[in-house]
Amino acid sequence: MSKVSLTPPVGPGDHMQGPPRAPLTIVEYGDYECPRSGRAHAVLQIVLHELGDDARFVFRNFPLTDPHPRAQPAAEAAESVAAHGGEDAFWAMHDILFTNQDALEIDDLIAYAEAVAADPQTVADDLATRAFADRVRRDVRSGLHSGVDGTPTFFVNGRRYDGLWSDPAAFIDELRAAARQGTDGGG
Repeated sequence: MSKVSLTPPVGPGDHMQGPPRAPLTIVEYGDYECPRSGRAHAVLQIVLHELGDDARFVFRNFPLTDPHPRAQPAAEAAESVAAHGGEDAFWAMHDILFTNQDALEIDDLIAYAEAVAADPQTVADDLATRAFADRVRRDVRSGLHSGVDGTPTFFVNGRRYDGLWSDPAAFIDELRAAARQGTDGGG
């Protein structure tokens, strides 16, 4: 585990899944258009299922807009869905975005919002006015303060994780070792 710390720590403004007092807090800075973030999403499904109540997962937006121009609107759409539909709707949208990385045009985003029971017109209006651009920028700033320079980047219990995340079994082993070390939960 790196000595680089998560800044700011996990707080009430973050999107979280899992028990608040889980021994492991995994934070991912991700990009909805990034192929590596897409692979990480698939790995995390396995890892989080295996760890169960021992893990809390937090997602923070880090759209890399130069190589992935559709990542920013996708992140803003996810934030709009969260604001109007709640955390369950956010996580459903999060999954749809990663499942459909090759279809992230505005019309696609609006259709996905409707699929997770968010009002499509509200999300369309939010995208048109960039209503959630500042919310996405907040995540990006926190990533930059935490030394994030690419996606996906993980923090485990408040410390940057530079180990192997692409192998679910190896990632689970390292996460369990971090839980035994009992480091700070990152928030």
